[in-house]
Amino acid sequence: MQNSAPNAAINAGQEMDLSARLATIDPSLDLEAEISRLKEEMNAVILAHYYQDEAIQDLADFVGDSLALAQAAAKTNADCIVFCGVHFMAETAKILNPDKPVYLPDLDAGCSLADRCPADVYAEWLKQYPDHIVVNYINSSAAVKALSDVIVTSSNAVDIIRQLPPDKPIVFGPDRHLGRWVEKQTGRKMVLWPGFCIVHEQFNARRLLQLRAEYPEAAIIAHPECEEAVLQQAEFVGSTLALLKYVEKHTEKKQFIVATEAGILHQMKKARPDAEFICSPPNSGCSCALCPYMRLNTLEKLYLCMRDRRPEITIDEETMRRALRPVQRMLEMSQHLSPVKQKGD
Repeated sequence: MQNSAPNAAINAGQEMDLSARLATIDPSLDLEAEISRLKEEMNAVILAHYYQDEAIQDLADFVGDSLALAQAAAKTNADCIVFCGVHFMAETAKILNPDKPVYLPDLDAGCSLADRCPADVYAEWLKQYPDHIVVNYINSSAAVKALSDVIVTSSNAVDIIRQLPPDKPIVFGPDRHLGRWVEKQTGRKMVLWPGFCIVHEQFNARRLLQLRAEYPEAAIIAHPECEEAVLQQAEFVGSTLALLKYVEKHTEKKQFIVATEAGILHQMKKARPDAEFICSPPNSGCSCALCPYMRLNTLEKLYLCMRDRRPEITIDEETMRRALRPVQRMLEMSQHLSPVKQKGD
C-alpha cells in the first residue's frame, strides 16, 4: 500500500517499531476505558470520520464528514487533536491548529485520491491554466492545498462553486467524478484533474441494477465520487453527511441501497433501526466497500497513539501558511452549512 503522507520519511523511524509497540499492550486491558482516561489526561479531542471502525466512532467526541471535521478542528479548545481518519484530514486539522499537536494512529492511513495528485506534477500541470481559479477537493495533500485558491468538500462543493465569479474559468482537482457531478449541478464547465477514489470507483451500474431487481422498494443513494453511470441510478446523491440526513428524513422508506464506504452504515443504523441497509457491492467481489486506508486505524493503534503521543503530524511552515488561506476561505464560504455538533447534542 502506497503511503500518501508527504512527511512519511521524517516519521518512518518512529513507526518502525509499531509491531513491537502493539505487542506491549496487555490483551486484558479495557482499551475503551484507557482511551477515555488518556483523553482526559491529555485534554484531547478525538475526531473520527464516518468511515472509521464502529468502535472508534463510538469513542469519538465528533463523528462526521470532511467538512464537519474541519469545522470541529477549527473550533476546538482542546490542547491536542487525535484524528481517526486519513492523513489529509489530520493535515487539515494541523493547518487549522499550527500550535497544537495533531496525532494520527497510523501514518500509513493515506488516500488513493491524494496519492494520484502529487504536488510537483500538479503544479506543473496548473501552468497550462494561469487565469483559472484553482479549486481542490479536501482529499488532497497539504502541498496541493497550498497551490489552491479554495478547498471544497463533497458537502459544500456545489455551494462554493456557485459563489465563485461566473466569468472566471475553474480548475477542479483531484476527483474527476466529483468534478463532473458538480459541473452538472452548477452548469459550470471546469478543467478536471483525472483522479479518482479506489473505493467509489469500484461501484458499477450493472451490479446496482441487479440489486434494484432484488430490492425493488429500496432507495438507491450514492456518493458523488462514484462514476456517472452509478449516479444516474441513484434516487439521491450526496456527501456522507447528506446521505445520513436523507436516511433520517425519509422515514417512509424502509430499505436503502448505499453506494459509499460501509462505515457510514453504523450511523445510519443508529439513526434508523427500523430500516434495512444494503451495501452496493464493489467490483472487488466483497459484500461491501471498505477503504483499506481508513481501516488501518484500530482501537489498539488509537490507544498507543495517545499513550505514546505519536505519531504526530508535521508540515513545514511555508506549506502550512500557504495552505491555510484556501482552507479558511472554504470555512468562511461554508458558515451557513451544517454547523458541527458534539456527540450527544
